Amino acid sequence: AVAADTFSTSAAIAEEGDADALRQVVDSDSFAAAIAGMRQMRFTSAADITPDSDAPDAPVIRFGCTPQGIYHKNFDLISDSFSRFIADGYTIYVLSDSEKQIERLRAIFADRGDSGIVFTPVISTVHEGFVDHKTKICVFTDHQIFDRFHKYSLRSDRARSGKVALSLKELGQIEVGDYIVHVDHGVGKFGGLIRTEVNGRMQEMIKLVYLNNDILLVSIHSLHKLSKYRGKEGAEPRINRLGSGAWGKMKERTKSKLKDIARDLIKLYAARKDEKGFAFSPDSYLQNELEASFIYEDTPDQLTATQAVKRDMESPRPMDRLVCGDVGFGKTEVAIRAAFKAATDGKQTAVLVPTTVLAYQHFNTFSERLKDFPVRVDYLSRARTAKETRQILADLAEGKIDILIGTHKLIGKSVKFKDLGLLIVDEEQKFGVAVKERLKQLKVNVDTLTMSATPIPRTLQFSLMGARDLSAINTPPANRYPILTGVSVMGDDTVSEAINFEMSRGGQVFFVNHRIEGLYELEKMIHRLVPDARTIVAHGQMPPEKLEKAIIDFANHDYDVLLATTIIESGIDMPNVNTIIINNAQNFGLSELHQLRGRVGRSSRKAFCYLFVPAGNPLTPVARRRLQAIESFSELGSGIHIAMQDLDIRGAGNLLGAEQSGFIADLGYETYQRILREAVLELKTQEFADVLSDPADTSGKDAADEFVADCTVESDLELLLPPEYVPQESERISLYKELDGIERELDLQQFRLRLEDRFGKIPRVTAELLRIPRLRRLAQSLGIERVMLKQGRMYLYFVDETNRAYYQSPMFGRCLGYLQANPRRAQLRQKGEKRSMLISDVPTVEEAVAILQQILAMQAL
Repeated sequence: AVAADTFSTSAAIAEEGDADALRQVVDSDSFAAAIAGMRQMRFTSAADITPDSDAPDAPVIRFGCTPQGIYHKNFDLISDSFSRFIADGYTIYVLSDSEKQIERLRAIFADRGDSGIVFTPVISTVHEGFVDHKTKICVFTDHQIFDRFHKYSLRSDRARSGKVALSLKELGQIEVGDYIVHVDHGVGKFGGLIRTEVNGRMQEMIKLVYLNNDILLVSIHSLHKLSKYRGKEGAEPRINRLGSGAWGKMKERTKSKLKDIARDLIKLYAARKDEKGFAFSPDSYLQNELEASFIYEDTPDQLTATQAVKRDMESPRPMDRLVCGDVGFGKTEVAIRAAFKAATDGKQTAVLVPTTVLAYQHFNTFSERLKDFPVRVDYLSRARTAKETRQILADLAEGKIDILIGTHKLIGKSVKFKDLGLLIVDEEQKFGVAVKERLKQLKVNVDTLTMSATPIPRTLQFSLMGARDLSAINTPPANRYPILTGVSVMGDDTVSEAINFEMSRGGQVFFVNHRIEGLYELEKMIHRLVPDARTIVAHGQMPPEKLEKAIIDFANHDYDVLLATTIIESGIDMPNVNTIIINNAQNFGLSELHQLRGRVGRSSRKAFCYLFVPAGNPLTPVARRRLQAIESFSELGSGIHIAMQDLDIRGAGNLLGAEQSGFIADLGYETYQRILREAVLELKTQEFADVLSDPADTSGKDAADEFVADCTVESDLELLLPPEYVPQESERISLYKELDGIERELDLQQFRLRLEDRFGKIPRVTAELLRIPRLRRLAQSLGIERVMLKQGRMYLYFVDETNRAYYQSPMFGRCLGYLQANPRRAQLRQKGEKRSMLISDVPTVEEAVAILQQILAMQAL
């Protein structure tokens, strides 16, 4: 191997004519001869070492280590092994990257009654565990105990925290001349970054140009109030006049309309709260074992979604949760855990899917995950014979089937569940009105979990208005690569190269065509170009048993290329398929292309998506934009970008009905979304404060979610990134944006470390700037809408008096507590319906942060 590598390297260098470099390359024989006279040390895990014939007296050092045993999740074996090690005086360390796994392991031992097993957790891991018999130490890894893949690391702590999904920088790079929406002042044009003097101190501001060349300077602490204008494609926005009041009136008019829509949905939500459902038991030993046996580490979003679903199931109120996430991001695993939780309490689960192929796919996935547990999984679709269907329905009525997966046949009148406890609906948008009406009858007092790979903005009306609880899975699984996507004209060379390359690495290919008629012609073309390729055709008009057999045979790698229509679009999971060719891609919708592309790249291999368009036929502007969008956004978790493009192409008015399209065109999509959120927050904290308060809710919601949607910071202090510290203006804007969007303390620390690493020691004015996100977060949690730091004083502006819930809350009580404890320094002020608190002697942001922390720690009056 060394010789071959040396030869290829030598040849490459020789071709370049670099003789000096070639003289530095050593072939394997020369290398072996050079080290022959040297002392050599060999490391091996072999128990018996045979000395070389030329060094028979070479010393052998034995370390007394053996590899960690193989347990295959057999806890009888694990318990016995751990007990023996402890009895022999060994200290046991269990290594894991996840505290959750340690908790699961402890819970399993506790449930088994293994009280004598004591181990020391270590939150870090190695590739393989071992036992050191000399020091009497056992170092075991959780991924070997639970038969999981060892995950080396996520890309960063930021990825681990789930904060990789959305940032302003990723959603839209703002350039000079772009239309910008300021939530308080309306649509203007971006004029760049300028430096100006405020009360004798230098500040950096964002310049916005409005009608009649009026200028608005926006503080770098208020970048979250700016968004790139995004309305209907081709529609130029109307630039607003500063101070005219027209923008404010339009916002109020929009908010009033939105409140009317939200009011009805909140009433539905409130009515659902009054219904009584089944409260599932807390997690059992079996539930912990199932979750620990997942071969991949949960992503942060996956873990959050799982916890939310289980919390809903354990509540006596019927669950209605939507789990929304990009294709291949682990929604099915969340559903499996929920279904198993229902089964352990003796309840049945119905899993409704749109296609026969997906029904069979889910049946295989659920069966594989639950094969070691006492749960029966079956499926119902047109692929089952009449005899099989009758038997399944009889067993279902008797309670012998715990989880039944099926197409719309599942909601037929002949289907009777003995004790249905959970309904899981996959890809709800694929079902027609009749199916949804039947679902409404089926869902009474039954916990419902809906899954959708549809990008989040299309379901905003549910999530923002509280008519349905929402969990978003935006974090990609570890070791997942972006899918390389390209648009081209179909040619023999391209098709041949794509299929041959995939086959050469042992992979398989999806070849998608929009019409059934063309599939067999394409199959002939593939046989001509790649004679050794094994092909099979699958489409919705085939007999069900033949279609099912084709999918099974392809999944078993009996074939190399599957030619199909869009029946493979939803849910089909074949990690060995990492090339997809989509013929006549201009005939597919954007979300369809996104879903189809998501069928590949579901393993650690690099995946490819070829979008073929016909030669000679010009594309329509809409088709061209769709293809440009799908080609541009190939990064992991790019569903949000694709949704934004889809809204551009189709017109954002479809979100909440045609009557809203005028508002979105005037306001821009992001501002419309912000006003929608504000409207709902006002309804929840004022009109529906009593209806929506839930004393039993222990979800740990932030007070910021309850009272304040946003907090503004104004200051005359010198807080900036000096040009001599970060010279490039575009880089400073980018850093200001990133800093303004930081919500967690960990992310703030990471930002500080990156800044220091790139630009050197942080100046004092920048150190003060870095405290602003912390100040805003603390103020928001106290129900403060605006913080002003001017002339050595801090002004805290509370929400207006109409927000009854806030003024009866512990947060306002803490502010009163601080006021009472510091009568000389703090005073309460009132102007109209607005209350504020003035605190003197606050010369720095650091002091302001300390005061807010002190208020939060106060005992509420």
